[in-house]
Amino acid sequence: MSSVEPDSDVYKTLLESTNAIPWRIDWKTMTFSYIGPQIEALLGWKQDSWVTVNDWVERMHPDDRDYVVEFCVSQSRAGVDHEADYRALTQQGDYVWIRDVVHVVRKDGEVEALVGFMFDISERKKTEEHLSRLQKQLEEYSFQDGLTGIANRRMFDTVMEREWGHAQRTGLPLSLLILDIDYFKQFNDHYGHIKGDECLRQVAQTLSLAANRPRDFIARIGGEEFVWLLPETDAESARLVARKCLHLIRQQQIAHAFSPVSPLLSVSLGVGTTVAPLQATAVDFIEQVDKLLYRAKHNGRMRAEFADLR
Repeated sequence: MSSVEPDSDVYKTLLESTNAIPWRIDWKTMTFSYIGPQIEALLGWKQDSWVTVNDWVERMHPDDRDYVVEFCVSQSRAGVDHEADYRALTQQGDYVWIRDVVHVVRKDGEVEALVGFMFDISERKKTEEHLSRLQKQLEEYSFQDGLTGIANRRMFDTVMEREWGHAQRTGLPLSLLILDIDYFKQFNDHYGHIKGDECLRQVAQTLSLAANRPRDFIARIGGEEFVWLLPETDAESARLVARKCLHLIRQQQIAHAFSPVSPLLSVSLGVGTTVAPLQATAVDFIEQVDKLLYRAKHNGRMRAEFADLR
């Protein structure tokens, strides 16, 4: 391999002075006719240890191997220049991200050789992975209420549409609770917004801990307004959940000296159940349950109003 010299000393010097690692593979024998000495500094493997294509394949991460080899072979047979990213094994047992840029050399219509460069793209991959994590966090934050940490209105709209479609397809009941903290403005005015924020977080945490089924969904959809979506839940079961909400919030013993209905923080709920009729929409259902919440407020608060809308 190392006995095959480039066309000139100048050419060889140029190739071996770059950070990119030049190489050449003879297509017929599938052997390296040349690889730059820089390979040893990057991966630790000696220059003369790169003999056949198998040496390249075996020094590739197992998770990348099948795809990269299949892709490179198919592109090379078709005479198409190509690029491939993969993790290469170092002699120390670590992995380095490599980009191979491959040019297919043809002679008399047949593939004669592959020539190319290996580039160390580890730093680029770290940057890409970092950006990917940031993007994922941004997506998570976009569906998360910043104050309480539970889902926000945007996430509720997404989940509601999904569960509405499921209810329409299956004919199974779907229940929704809309919950509002009673006289929260007076709470904020008296105790201050810092205490108000603590109160909202405590209510959100209490509701979250009370959810006991995987598909139960809780979100904060407004200032002091929360929703609890209960897929495949009938009216009687939703009634039990509502009573549980009233009890758990009262159990927190959050003082509310300026509430006209209770010296402790209380909530009002609208609770509705439907089978998601084809002629109705999720928005129609939400509006119906919202009216139940306002009926609970009109009838004295610290209570729930129920309706089986089936």
